Amino acid sequence: MNHFTTLLIRNLLNNEHNLPEFESVLSEVFRQQLEEAVNDVLNYELEQFLGYERYKHTNEKGSRNGFKPERKIDTKYGPITIRMPRDRLGLFVSSLIPAYMRRTQETENSIIDLFDLGLTNSVITEAVEKMFGAKVSRGTVSNITNRIISNIDSFKNRHLAKEYAVVYVDATMMPLRRDTVQKEAVHIALGIRTDGTKEIIDYSIAPSESKSNWKEMIESIRERGVERVALFCTDGLNGMEEVIASVYPMSRIQRCLLHVQRNISSKCRASDRAEITEDFKAVYTAADKNAAQDQLANFNRKWSRKYPKIIESLKSINMFTFYDFPSEIRSSIYTTNMIESYDKQLKRHFKAKEQFPTELSEEKFLVSQFERYNEKFLNRIHKGFGKVTDFWFSEGSETHLSTEE
Repeated sequence: MNHFTTLLIRNLLNNEHNLPEFESVLSEVFRQQLEEAVNDVLNYELEQFLGYERYKHTNEKGSRNGFKPERKIDTKYGPITIRMPRDRLGLFVSSLIPAYMRRTQETENSIIDLFDLGLTNSVITEAVEKMFGAKVSRGTVSNITNRIISNIDSFKNRHLAKEYAVVYVDATMMPLRRDTVQKEAVHIALGIRTDGTKEIIDYSIAPSESKSNWKEMIESIRERGVERVALFCTDGLNGMEEVIASVYPMSRIQRCLLHVQRNISSKCRASDRAEITEDFKAVYTAADKNAAQDQLANFNRKWSRKYPKIIESLKSINMFTFYDFPSEIRSSIYTTNMIESYDKQLKRHFKAKEQFPTELSEEKFLVSQFERYNEKFLNRIHKGFGKVTDFWFSEGSETHLSTEE
């Protein structure tokens, strides 16, 4: 029976630490063994540094000089006590345990992961204590998650792909404290590459959504290497089409038809709402563009007398652009649902935080979420896009897509 087995049986029989579950007992044994092993390695490191074994007499000036004050290091098995040996000249430095180390990399990575899930610093503090048996302050959690700050500049300045099949743009409101707490607009651009994979391209934070903020972001996207975008999908912010055309004049634009439908619904009587919604749905679910235009003509004739302003609002907007693209992807590009569903997911993760105390704290949260999303979908092809990879920016498609509706 080896030492590990003996120690395990002793803990199970004596239950010295009042740990009733086998996993907890096993974890305590691992903690004890880890503590013993680390201290043995530290002593071995010093022996190699000095060139002689412990307790061996020597006249060298650089001899042992006891131990530094004990310190705790948090590990996945719980805190372990470190007795760092030292030499008289103070030259010995351990390669295993760096100076001022208070927790293992795994503990810090777990804190980052919990932060990525949208947990508050106080909740993370409680979770870490339960997981590792180690107490960390909210300030310590904040300091560890500050590692993400360096990722913010990297994210916003990274080089982007030359071409994107589709770019969705949308803003969502999140509470931020400046002097007072108010909801501010987080502008987000989500892109699908020509190979069908997708990523969060960029973001910006501003007190309100505006075309000037969007222009600044879209210009930044161009400066970071995006030469061509086949299609922009937008919710119809006033002036958005002009902003896109000023930066990417060859790109097509699709107005989100579900936003158009909601707008129609809000401008009619409740008694007409179900009927007018169904009639408009028949427009954008038609088999092709010609059929959709016929359905729109029917819609106009039926409702123009009762709701002339609704009919007027449907003129000169990019409603049918999606019909110029392959049928395999039309269900993904006639609305901005893809980015709106991501906005909802973002808010779910944020819910526990209630508000961001600073703009930097909001950026830390956003970039951690964006990087998780981009990593998740790095090699996943969005539905339908894998079948049309040869369509984008080919000679035939450019001629077809440049025609007026």
